[in-house]
Amino acid sequence: MAVNLRRPVLVGGVGLSLSLWMLQSLHHSVLHLGELGILGALAVGTGFWWFGRTAKETKLPEMGKIDRETVESAIAQAQAVITQLETEAEGRVTNAKLREQVGQLLAEIDRQEIHLAVTGGKAVGKTTLIQVLKSNWVPQQQQKLDLQETPALFTATDLTIQPSSLKGKVSDSPPLLGEGLEERSDLVLFVTNGDLTDPEYQILKQLVRANHRPVLVFNKQDQYLPEEGATVLQQLRQRMLSMMMAEDVVAIAASPSPIKVRQHSSDGSVQEWMETPAPDMSVLTGRLSEILAQESQQLVWTTTFRTAGALKAEAKTALNEVRRDRALPLIEQFQWIAAATAFANPVPALDLLATAAINAQMVIDLGAMYQQKFSLQQAQTVAGTMGSLMLKLGLVELSTQTIGGILKGNAITFVAGGAVQGVSAAYLTRLAGMCLIEYFQAQEASITAEGHPFNIDQLKETLQRVFQQNQRTAFLQSFVKQAVGRILPESQQGAIAGS
Repeated sequence: MAVNLRRPVLVGGVGLSLSLWMLQSLHHSVLHLGELGILGALAVGTGFWWFGRTAKETKLPEMGKIDRETVESAIAQAQAVITQLETEAEGRVTNAKLREQVGQLLAEIDRQEIHLAVTGGKAVGKTTLIQVLKSNWVPQQQQKLDLQETPALFTATDLTIQPSSLKGKVSDSPPLLGEGLEERSDLVLFVTNGDLTDPEYQILKQLVRANHRPVLVFNKQDQYLPEEGATVLQQLRQRMLSMMMAEDVVAIAASPSPIKVRQHSSDGSVQEWMETPAPDMSVLTGRLSEILAQESQQLVWTTTFRTAGALKAEAKTALNEVRRDRALPLIEQFQWIAAATAFANPVPALDLLATAAINAQMVIDLGAMYQQKFSLQQAQTVAGTMGSLMLKLGLVELSTQTIGGILKGNAITFVAGGAVQGVSAAYLTRLAGMCLIEYFQAQEASITAEGHPFNIDQLKETLQRVFQQNQRTAFLQSFVKQAVGRILPESQQGAIAGS
């Protein structure tokens, strides 16, 4: 198989492995391999030091700490990712849409209208609550208000979406509000008609973590005896103590049930009739008025900040798709180089040396594609550490055994010397490349990032996940067949069969 080696790391690494093989053949000495072991140990040790430098985690600032400068910075970051997407993928329809949306955010910073979302499970009184607020409270406010009801939660037909931070991932967590209202809403009224269920509690926790401003509304308190209603309210405040102030947990009766009224006359007659009490909303409307008076600007800034983050995440997802499409052919090129090199070298220790050189060059090329620049020394360290992780996790032994088992089904390829090593080298190189893609995609998009430290725990988790995804029997059988066709053409297979 003819392979064009233009990269100096590849030429040097592969050439060095071949030279050492020749020296070993001439002198039958293990001294060189001992020196290689020392160098390998030093490389792995350096790798653990470099990887051990914990990567900075991106955390949302607290709601009270989001100011205009923070919002403008978030918008600028979203614009930077969109610009990079436009540079790397010209002509995509998504690009123009994202550019338009991020341009609108600058005007959103000074928005005066406040958006309120009313959400909760089925039959908790959301619609009635909105009607009462619009009739009695909204007209009294000087500020322009927009109230929207979300589809009922916890129903099979509700249209829900996952939070933007979970986009593209499988999550066991319950979804947030429906139809994207959780991103556009400045204030969320979460309505319940009793003590919280666990799904309700999990959604409230997600809202708080995503920097939303929720108010928990205990509706239909009139359906409880006074002491029972007070107990439920106290339980709600106690459960939410770590996430919101007690004042943000209120009890109301938006549509009280009719009560029987009995009137005794002086003549001894008694008259009875059903009378519907006025809605009991004073605690809620009072709290909402306080929030609007004290936090309106902060609410708008927080929503704009959150929307900018969602746009940035959407642009980054599109950018990752573009880069992945470009990265896959690159990984395939490196895996076949690794296969050919390992097939040609009969010494397993030298196979590892050549594979490390190939993987180092792959780290440099993939890093450049994902705007993560690596020096040669850093790339070698990354390659060495990934190799060490594969050994420690047992991936090398397991993949070699599996590939060997598949090759045993074909006598021609199994008796060909180096077939197992060649296919295994290709598979492990592919595994390393796919792991790097997944890891880089999870990082913060940065246009000028240089020398980003790796998080070894995150890399380990990524490597295990990628290995599991690429361990399907059908995939391995297809991969082995393709790899054998690369390293052992049909003419050679025919010659082996004839001999």
